[in-house]
Amino acid sequence: MRTATSCCWKPKPDPHVADDNRERLKQWLASGEIRLQPLTFPQRELWEASPVPPDHRSNNICAMIHIRGPITPAGSEAAMQRVVDRQEVFRLSFLPGKAGPLQMIRRSGKPRMIFRDLPASQQSPEAIDEAAEEIFSRPFDLVKGPLYRAEVLKLSADDHVLVLAIHHSIADGWTLGVFVQDLFTAYLAAVRGGGGPLPPVPLSYSDWGAAERAYWQPAELEKRAGFWKSTVADSRRLWPAPSAPGVLDRCLSTIPADLGKAVRDLARRQGATLYSTLLAAFQITMAEWSGENDIVVGTPVANRNKQAVRETMGYCSGIVPVRGRVDPSRKFSTTLQETHRSTLDAFANAMPFVELAKALGDTATPGHNPVFDVRFALQNHPVPDISMAGLSLQLRMRSTGTARFNLACEISERGEELAIEWLFREDLIPLADVRNLSQMFSATLAGVCDSPEKPASYLLSSLT
Repeated sequence: MRTATSCCWKPKPDPHVADDNRERLKQWLASGEIRLQPLTFPQRELWEASPVPPDHRSNNICAMIHIRGPITPAGSEAAMQRVVDRQEVFRLSFLPGKAGPLQMIRRSGKPRMIFRDLPASQQSPEAIDEAAEEIFSRPFDLVKGPLYRAEVLKLSADDHVLVLAIHHSIADGWTLGVFVQDLFTAYLAAVRGGGGPLPPVPLSYSDWGAAERAYWQPAELEKRAGFWKSTVADSRRLWPAPSAPGVLDRCLSTIPADLGKAVRDLARRQGATLYSTLLAAFQITMAEWSGENDIVVGTPVANRNKQAVRETMGYCSGIVPVRGRVDPSRKFSTTLQETHRSTLDAFANAMPFVELAKALGDTATPGHNPVFDVRFALQNHPVPDISMAGLSLQLRMRSTGTARFNLACEISERGEELAIEWLFREDLIPLADVRNLSQMFSATLAGVCDSPEKPASYLLSSLT
């Protein structure tokens, strides 16, 4: 695999790039205004292993940041400039080519932030959501960039909502937490008279990508691929392959604090993680709900184990398939131990998903994700609520309008409670069925906490 630095890269002629733009590109490369880098492995997934094209709106990550405290357009733009200077993904777009796109990283960039006063008649939660949806839904120009959009909706002198849409190719869930922290730090420094830049990140996104390419050489990929061929190659899909992407719907539910605490206590007693405990209960529930005892889920991993990358904005996260075979005669405590072991094995053998899918010979088609249909996630990336010196920022993520997967169960910790967002293709799964699945999952969790030594058949009988 090539790990050459940008100074060694020269763009090949491409019919999608006009002659005048090609000449301008040569000048920018010669002057150092831009540099070219290969795609990172997660970025390659969007181009090579996704059921939707890279420019589809399902690749827009959406967030709303509630800002309380007096802010000004000039101060906000100055703070955003410092973030743009620190985080190179805000200066990143993509150059098409015959051999595939390249990252095109600009040396400098101006912040793109719009301020809009919302009249009182448009300040209801529904109206704000409608305004945000319009911002989220606009497509990005992947070549021209920038690949983010920030609009501040002013409700009053000290009450604002920052709507951020950012393309998945330059961001993941962890990125949003870093953005909030950087923006808050930059604004607070400006208020206190500090006009200097933010400190550079310990590891830039392009350097992270180069390190990943250097590690994932063919021998390492082949070794990991052997594990996945023996683990998930013969797994069954829960739905036939759709012919096109579907429209996403969502359903929200909550595991109350007392049950959430009981699940955590059960995990501790069994020597398992909260994730493994929730997954084992989810697979039992899915077996009853779907009629299939062999369940493969895809779960996201942050890929930020090294401290140097934790301050870096960018698409670093990966996906790990986890397979579970539900045996109704087996007691839950045994199922949990098996789930915990299989999860640890899967994570230990994680590899870039784009290479995993290639090794399995499972290619994406419109609306059909490779390897798995169901996403299961326990979100553990930092989502900060920051408050200091009369200024506070509260981040909330929003789901996009198109499903990349047929069904997703996204769990977030809210104190002792567990908040669940169910995402599903409305053309495949009726809302009533998802609500039933949600109720069954809660009942399963209650059952396994109460009787972990009972077999799954006993737990399942209580759901029917």
